Amino acid sequence: MSKEDIDAYLGTLDEPARTTLTRLRDTIAALAPEAEQCISYGMPAFRLGGDVVAGFAAFKNHLSYLPHSGSVLARLAKETEGYTKTKGSLHFPVEEPLPEALVKKLLDARIAESSGAQRKLPRS
Repeated sequence: MSKEDIDAYLGTLDEPARTTLTRLRDTIAALAPEAEQCISYGMPAFRLGGDVVAGFAAFKNHLSYLPHSGSVLARLAKETEGYTKTKGSLHFPVEEPLPEALVKKLLDARIAESSGAQRKLPRS
């Protein structure tokens, strides 16, 4: 699976979901440029050092950021206040991209627990 698969996924979405998730994809790619873009569980994702460290998806009434971890969102409870979430997904409005600073914290937390991707993201 590759960037083209994510392009195809995004191409199936209506606006504004397509633009919002494209922006999220670009943010993740900029924060973790060495991460491989792939499809995981049928959804766009980023793999670093063999571990999936981030993903996203569109649903009927919301978009989701998926840290591919059951503990990241709990550890960032304060930072994710105001968002609807499950143990493994952060939901956000279709027309409101996640702030880059929050995406960076989510990635940092997941990478810190990942066995194959032990590194911190550069400071922005």
